[in-house]
Amino acid sequence: MADEKTGFDFDQDIDRRVVPALKVRAKPAGRGGQTVFAAGVADMDFRAPPVVLAAMQRRLDHGVFGYEAVSEGLFAALMRWYRERHAWDIDAGHILRAPNILNALAMAVSLFTERGDGIIIQPPVFFDFFDIIHENGRTIVSNPLTLDRGRYRMDFAGLEALARNPRTTMLFLCNPHNPVGRVWSRDELLTLAAICLKHDVLVVSDEIHGDLTFAGHAYTPFASLGPAHARNAIVCLSPAKTFNIASCCSAFTIVADAKRRAALQAANSRLTVNKNNAFANVAMQAAWEGGAPWLDAVLNYLHGNLALVEQALDRTGQVDLIRPDGTFLLWLDFRKLQRPAGELKAFLREKAGWMVTGGDSFGKEGEGFARVNIACPRARLEAALQNLLAALQHQ
Repeated sequence: MADEKTGFDFDQDIDRRVVPALKVRAKPAGRGGQTVFAAGVADMDFRAPPVVLAAMQRRLDHGVFGYEAVSEGLFAALMRWYRERHAWDIDAGHILRAPNILNALAMAVSLFTERGDGIIIQPPVFFDFFDIIHENGRTIVSNPLTLDRGRYRMDFAGLEALARNPRTTMLFLCNPHNPVGRVWSRDELLTLAAICLKHDVLVVSDEIHGDLTFAGHAYTPFASLGPAHARNAIVCLSPAKTFNIASCCSAFTIVADAKRRAALQAANSRLTVNKNNAFANVAMQAAWEGGAPWLDAVLNYLHGNLALVEQALDRTGQVDLIRPDGTFLLWLDFRKLQRPAGELKAFLREKAGWMVTGGDSFGKEGEGFARVNIACPRARLEAALQNLLAALQHQ
């Protein structure tokens, strides 16, 4: 039933198995036949904003799906969103299209580093960062985050030491951070930016979770730190996570440096990745133009789900929550169970009915942890937590 105040219904339990959704494609069942809590893939189980669905329906009703140019309103909607929501004025001339953020990261690696170059990452971090670096013949340079009294921080001394190496030429930044949920402060980003600028390390910033922050934690777009830092960065944006439209949208890179922007434009043309999808364009523009009330309601709902998890885990004393500043992904610390990575995943899958992403997927620093998606109806989350508590009692 829709919320009386917002008109949005996030409690509706939608069966995602009727479409080939990645999250539930195996149609798993846990012990006793119960449906598994599918919390591994990072998307929401909520319908997209009504304004998006309505815009896509109007485009569908038009019935002609020939080649299309980009609507003039799309870039305007993007710029207005970031100006009004995040106080960032984006130069229209700095915006380039990309099929998705991972493509943008891979293109940046290919164009702006050489084979064998070092690329800094800050694990535990999004697992595709590892794959992109390996598959392009570059070297992972690890600058692990430090866990200090339940909160992750950057190791700036370690970063400075790594950045001094002339063969270390790029840093992948996750801002906000997946999976630990940190929304980096402006001061933290300025410190990182100064180190990278000093040592000529290009920052490629994945900011797909930027809109998903909780009260008291403001997302700072990296390129908003100042002109010099903007020129030393490629900022990757997409509304995919914000509005739950990952399968029907694309991405954008903000490239202030003219030479790098020209190189990316030329590569996009050479590889023919600069075509348009009518539904993606319509979905993104409608989301940025009218999706703010829906997003605000989602964030409020997620905050309630977070509180539910906190209350449940407080009763166990066996699992610790790394409290997030944002995102709909929780980083849970299961190290007190003293189970190896494979055994932990098996325990969660077979005993608790949880299908999550094992922490070891995010680097060795994630061993003993798991990433859990809480963007789901509250009743489903409540049932999942009860199953976990029962499994912990009888392990």
